[in-house]
Amino acid sequence: MFKSFSDFKKFAEQNNVKIVDFKEMDLAGRWHHLSVPIDRFTENVLEKGIGFDGSSYGYLTVEKSDMVFIPDLSSAFLDPFTDIPTISMIGDIYEIGTPHKRFSGDPRYVASKAEDYMSKSGITDSCLFGPEFEFYILDSMEYRVAINDIEVHLNSRQASWNSINNPYENKDTNLGYKVLPHKNYHSDIPLDSSYNLRNDLVCMLEENGVPVKYHHAENGGPGQVEIEVEFATLKEIADRTQKLKYIVKNGALKNGRTVTFMPKPFFSEAGSGMHVHIQMFKDSKAVFYDEKGYSCLSDTALYAIGGILKHSEALMAFTNPTTNSYKRLVPGYEAPVTICFAESNRSSVIRIPGYAISPSDKRFEFRPPDAMANPYLAYSAIAMAAMDGILNKIDPVKEGYGPVEMNMYALSAAEMAKFKGLPKSLEEAAIALEKDHDFLLAGGVFTKDLISSQLKMIKKDAEEISIIPHPAEFMKYFSL
Repeated sequence: MFKSFSDFKKFAEQNNVKIVDFKEMDLAGRWHHLSVPIDRFTENVLEKGIGFDGSSYGYLTVEKSDMVFIPDLSSAFLDPFTDIPTISMIGDIYEIGTPHKRFSGDPRYVASKAEDYMSKSGITDSCLFGPEFEFYILDSMEYRVAINDIEVHLNSRQASWNSINNPYENKDTNLGYKVLPHKNYHSDIPLDSSYNLRNDLVCMLEENGVPVKYHHAENGGPGQVEIEVEFATLKEIADRTQKLKYIVKNGALKNGRTVTFMPKPFFSEAGSGMHVHIQMFKDSKAVFYDEKGYSCLSDTALYAIGGILKHSEALMAFTNPTTNSYKRLVPGYEAPVTICFAESNRSSVIRIPGYAISPSDKRFEFRPPDAMANPYLAYSAIAMAAMDGILNKIDPVKEGYGPVEMNMYALSAAEMAKFKGLPKSLEEAAIALEKDHDFLLAGGVFTKDLISSQLKMIKKDAEEISIIPHPAEFMKYFSL
């Protein structure tokens, strides 16, 4: 937002800003924050940074945990949720030293290195990403994990189960207009109960540097929606991803609703993904376009697809880093399970939009990711897989990845056996990353320490969840 400290000070004075809030990223992709009065934010802070405990973020051990973050003025925005006028901005993480040195495990630094790596390759000077954000807007969420009580209760005013005795109506009369399971796609008001809220959220996003392509009701009946944003470069789109989740969650809470980006909050309903569209340009020319190629894709685009498909199992440790992620990736819910590609095929891992026909629109979509991912690491990992494919000319056709222009969910077991599948669990994704990660180390973009930290984190999550009894286990086994 700001190119200089003087620009920042001028804006702060014009908007009566009293507080400056700094957002810092942990490995899992959560924002933490620290705030200072406006008078304490000086040019000296931009030079020397602000100290914090890196061990509390999972970056360092407690006996040597001091780190600093230095705010990035270009990431600043006027926070729409604070009572006192506040400017928020993202901090870059540094190791202690003279001078300070960028911390190699800072996810935002990884994104910067990935951009530099792509630029230095000479293949592209502008790699653009366009994610689609699916999530549920709900009216209540309750959970308990206790010794004698394991339960979750989710509710949505538009859900079919509230067709009678709806607790959200102020009167005794239920007014109807409920959405059946799997029938919410592009539903109109009054069925689309979050439409006005989404308009408010989209306006806030636009006002705070997150351009929105469109928004609509998605397939899941109990309030699933989608916001698709405009394309941007890798680090910028990761910044926008964090900002979108921040604005959507807090905007919903301000209006008495709650939001979850969990990939599979509801049994037998549509899961929420974060499909990622990818484009490349060089000297303003579309690198991925060739009118004579399959679906008008260039060889470079096909090699990029080949690289992503080859490394897709390992990518999952970054793009789908939770146990819940793998409850979404099951047949029958428009979530991919088979490693293949084709035009317009939503059952494949990579889909080429059939309606994107002009050179400037030509792209492909990687469908497995979800919004549980740390966006800086996920987008960077996808970019590194694509670059590996391009540099090593990995042809997805010769590798047997397709194009497969059929419904993969309708294939027989024998037919499905011809194709590799995505990991079925977080443990399988961790094993895949352990076996296949050299492509991430190219150019020093990822480090072995960071990959080790990611593996440690997801393995711990998998182990913790695996030992908790599941309510469905009582249904199946209690009376045996």
